[in-house]
Amino acid sequence: MIEVKNLYKSFEDKEVLHDINAVFKDGTTNLIIGQSGSGKTVLMKNLVGLLDPTSGEVLYDGRNFVAMSKKEKVHMRREMGMIFQNAALFDSMSVLENVMFPLDMFSTMNYRERVKRAQDCLARVKLVDAQNKYPGELSGGMQKRVAIARAIVLNPKYLFCDEPNSGLDPKTSLVIDELLSGITKDFNTTTIINTHDMNSVMGIGENIVFIYKGRADWTGNSSQIISSTNKHLSDFIFASDLLKKVKEEEQREMEAHE
Repeated sequence: MIEVKNLYKSFEDKEVLHDINAVFKDGTTNLIIGQSGSGKTVLMKNLVGLLDPTSGEVLYDGRNFVAMSKKEKVHMRREMGMIFQNAALFDSMSVLENVMFPLDMFSTMNYRERVKRAQDCLARVKLVDAQNKYPGELSGGMQKRVAIARAIVLNPKYLFCDEPNSGLDPKTSLVIDELLSGITKDFNTTTIINTHDMNSVMGIGENIVFIYKGRADWTGNSSQIISSTNKHLSDFIFASDLLKKVKEEEQREMEAHE
């Protein structure tokens, strides 16, 4: 479980996060949503230690990450998996080598054990047959699945995903959502996802934190979000759905002319 308590973040005289309080439980998919510039990406960076909060606490199962020494934070990060928006795979490495990379860096397994563990994770995302390919030979959705396999190869307790469905079509996005939800349940992971995708919100949003102008403006789940009377949240949902319909219409027009 991850607890955020009274978290503030400022850059010089500009306050970006104001008194954020949130609880992200084990075995649940936790979504952070909000408009661009709302502060949700800054919040994620504070959670994983890419930024230090101005004040407040980030507790990992009661351990205050903010107060840890540099050495303690390095050790702590071995319990974290991260999926970046652009997959961030190494182009010069094969799929198998990409997934093995964290094991090569941090595990004490021998080579055969590392290969077996990487292949098991690729099987989880249904990409064992692609293990000898290179990222440039894969579709965007396949690259995201490789990134998921790499993120879980060290069996992390905490999994962070930054816009995992960015640039993907709705069908592939659904596959990614189902993978992340299944991994969360099967391994009792604390999963936190930054997203704009309302399909993800409605499909796997067990705990949703809506950030508005640097504040946690609403918290709930996917069944509660529809009946919410929060105007800022309603405006965000409407804008997201409208944008999605426009993009889908553009995609249909492009396909019609191919």
